[in-house]
Amino acid sequence: MRVLSVPLSTLIRNAASGHPTAVGELYGALYRELHAIAQRQLRGSDGALTLGTTTLLHEAYLNMRDREGDQFPDRAHFLAYASRAMRGLVIDHVRRRQATKRGGEFHITSADTDVPARAVGESAGALDELSDALDQLAATDAALAELVDLHFFAGFSFVEIAQLRGVSDRTVQRDWRKARLLLHHTLQQLEH
Repeated sequence: MRVLSVPLSTLIRNAASGHPTAVGELYGALYRELHAIAQRQLRGSDGALTLGTTTLLHEAYLNMRDREGDQFPDRAHFLAYASRAMRGLVIDHVRRRQATKRGGEFHITSADTDVPARAVGESAGALDELSDALDQLAATDAALAELVDLHFFAGFSFVEIAQLRGVSDRTVQRDWRKARLLLHHTLQQLEH
């Protein structure tokens, strides 16, 4: 485990204030956790994605580094934001793969990495719908959307999320049920 010369809370404050190197320092301090989040983001793809964990992690870093005005009041918010950035990158990657399979791009590729267009298309549609539903949830209740990112996409347990947020496990479970209901309702509306 990396020993920090600056407390994590200071790194978070510096990143929130726009200090030029703070996001990189914060990213480095939480690299192991972010790497695990990237692995979880890719785990459900069943090999359908040709995107590697390290590539996803570094692309998310570049994405986060170039954004201005993002606030990271604490570790939970930073990790949820990183998870959201990785989710967006995975969705973009799936969309590009789908476009390629439909002839949107022409590249010479090895047959070993080809994925049936049906599998990529199904993944893209489901990811798009879930991403849209999460964006709508974030507009009405950002804390619930963050909870979904931390639990579903980043893979944190309810106990870990409760510790990150400084609340009880029961509160997180209650919020999870509420988030699931709202997402289910939003997904049903998107289908019609």
